[in-house]
Amino acid sequence: MKQTLHTLLGTYPNTTALKNSDVQSSWLDFDFADVKVPNRAFKRVVRNIEFDLAELALVTAFQAHAYHKPLTMIPAVVGAGRYQHHCLVYNQERNRIGVSQLAGKTIGIRAHAQTTVTWVRGILSNEYGVDLRSIKWVTFEDGHLEEFPDPKGFKRAKSDQTMVDMLMNGQLDAAIIGTDLPDDERLKSVIPDPHEAAKAWGERHQLVPINHMMMIKTDLVEKNPEMANEIYRLLLESKSKSGVTHHDGRDLTPFGIEANRKALELLILYSYQQGLIPSLYQPEDLFLPSTRFK
Repeated sequence: MKQTLHTLLGTYPNTTALKNSDVQSSWLDFDFADVKVPNRAFKRVVRNIEFDLAELALVTAFQAHAYHKPLTMIPAVVGAGRYQHHCLVYNQERNRIGVSQLAGKTIGIRAHAQTTVTWVRGILSNEYGVDLRSIKWVTFEDGHLEEFPDPKGFKRAKSDQTMVDMLMNGQLDAAIIGTDLPDDERLKSVIPDPHEAAKAWGERHQLVPINHMMMIKTDLVEKNPEMANEIYRLLLESKSKSGVTHHDGRDLTPFGIEANRKALELLILYSYQQGLIPSLYQPEDLFLPSTRFK
């Protein structure tokens, strides 16, 4: 009889074969949660420990490790990595803002510990010398972990306000918007020539930013280490059936610790610099021996 894992997983090119049962296990089955946008269920992953296996944003995964949540990472990227330089935008009808003008500005972010926000702030601080403390941050929702509230000085938008509306009406000077970024000609990147800047940054760091990996309940793989091997195999086979997605010759859904090491190390550094985690982890710290796939 197969063991069924209650699973949170988005439908992406590299997961479609698994979700459609084109890739199967002889002893594992998956009960996929009916969630169209997985990041809207990430609080359920870390607050309720609701899922046996779940996609999770990386900064949330780092914080889950810091707060000793009974979850461990599997080094399988789901949902393609992407460059982030273009995600910081302003409304050109209201003002024109460059990177050197961010001090004192009011910037909207979905949540303080959001992974896209962490990437962008890290780039601003480390590549452009922006003092993140000089910015007035406005959040729109709680972080995924209830143990980690917004820092003092952060402002919470009202429940009936949206980031795009506040950007359009001038209540925000700029905003960091990820996959929800509207296709609106009024919105321009604060970072000039963002795609060229991102390409140069990626070549220098030898990585593409990644956002989501898989997490599994720790007790499941402690009781049966072979379970991690089987899940990793299935995810890798599902990816292979999709055709590997590359950008400028780089794999956007890398598997294994080594393939993800540079991105993990840099995002860990950014997270530590921004006070999101208490110490500088090594990538191996985030995995159990049974999930440290190379």
